[in-house]
Amino acid sequence: MPGFFYPLFQMSIDQELDNTISTFADIEAELNLRHAQDVLRDLVKNLDLTSSERQGLESDLSGLQQMLDKLEHTSIQIAVFGMVGRGKSSILNALLGQTVFATGPTHGITRTTEAKPWQVEGENLTGAMSYRISQVELIDTPGIDEVDGQTREQMARQVAEKADLLLFVIAGDITQVEYQALSWLRDAGKPMLLVFNKIDQYPPGDRQAIYEKIRDERVRELLSPDEIVMVAACPLVASAVRRPDGRFQTQLTRGEPQINDLKLKILDILDREGKSLIALNTMLYAEDVNEQVVQRKLEIRADQANSVIWNATITKAVAIALNPLTAIDLLSGVAIDITLILTLSKLYGIPMTQRGALDLLRKIALGMGGIGASELITNLGLSSLKGFLGLTAPATGGATLAPYLSVAFTQAAVAGVSTYGIGQVTTTYLANGASWGEDKPKAAVRRILLSLDGASILSRIKDELWMKLGLEASN
Repeated sequence: MPGFFYPLFQMSIDQELDNTISTFADIEAELNLRHAQDVLRDLVKNLDLTSSERQGLESDLSGLQQMLDKLEHTSIQIAVFGMVGRGKSSILNALLGQTVFATGPTHGITRTTEAKPWQVEGENLTGAMSYRISQVELIDTPGIDEVDGQTREQMARQVAEKADLLLFVIAGDITQVEYQALSWLRDAGKPMLLVFNKIDQYPPGDRQAIYEKIRDERVRELLSPDEIVMVAACPLVASAVRRPDGRFQTQLTRGEPQINDLKLKILDILDREGKSLIALNTMLYAEDVNEQVVQRKLEIRADQANSVIWNATITKAVAIALNPLTAIDLLSGVAIDITLILTLSKLYGIPMTQRGALDLLRKIALGMGGIGASELITNLGLSSLKGFLGLTAPATGGATLAPYLSVAFTQAAVAGVSTYGIGQVTTTYLANGASWGEDKPKAAVRRILLSLDGASILSRIKDELWMKLGLEASN
């Protein structure tokens, strides 16, 4: 008796262990899905884009919302690709059990991307398991060799980025065009099945030889044997029909689709990996879009920041050029620099107080080293000289006015270059998330300043200063 019950007991233990492992896998998949939802919700909520920053990103932003909907509805997308005439639409119709996608003899019936829901819970196949995916969507795409191939390839890439499982359909030995398309789809990093369709058109020996050639030679570097499935989505069945004259002729009719192997393969993937696939692919797509959004935001805000910096540069230059008092020169210059830093921090969405702006200005000034010191010395010396020339102008009958303007413009240009440098350093600091990166402040400031063309900035400041004051430029 003990020997009789032991195998049954062992089977019960094994079954319990399998159920426990499956339960843990389900819990992990569910946690991954919820984590992906939280991450994507936060991303969509905190995009912080202006109307101008949204221009050109409408499709990507809409894609983010679609991916969030996929997560919330546990919806998985299966996209089919292939050349014209390989039977992509017929395969999808066979999976659905009804003619939904257009098929026909005309070259390239599918002109645009189409999507239809697949009710997988209604499937009753031997070996099928309990499915944990709420919705499955089948997506048909135009042939990869259609006219205007560049546009269609771009469309296919966009579909592949969002899809969770890819089907690539062939109808015989793989061509060079098919291999290239298969390669870049493989690079998308998505699960893929190579579907060898129309096997009914080959004798069994030829069919097997083609399959082995594809498996062992053509796609060995891209796909495993388990990722290749043979089907006949719309097989032709020959039957003998008696003619009116009594003779027989062969007539071809549509037979039942031979699609079960593909169905089982897909449903097994959905059962084992469905939720994890949705979570992973959503995060990969969101990461790509987020990089584009951040790059777009930085580009536009960099343009706006440069405009703010230049306005502050000229404002400071004009204020210092017109002001004859040394103390007020220094105070007004610091006030303009602090206002510049606060304006830039608001532009980049990083809150900063006046004290914080002053602390940042102090760090930048220390990092600027010789430039900051030379500005201070120049301002002190030139302000005194400028004040003296201004006071003596009436007594000299205006003879000291020309030297006064020369000194004022030199002082203004030095101050303007300093503010321009401060603005560029601040922009880099804020664009890096209020961080100096791997460098210390002094090293980061030096590196940024070395990249600036001081001579051209100086010349530009002087030219604009002359125009602002309504004077003719002096050689």
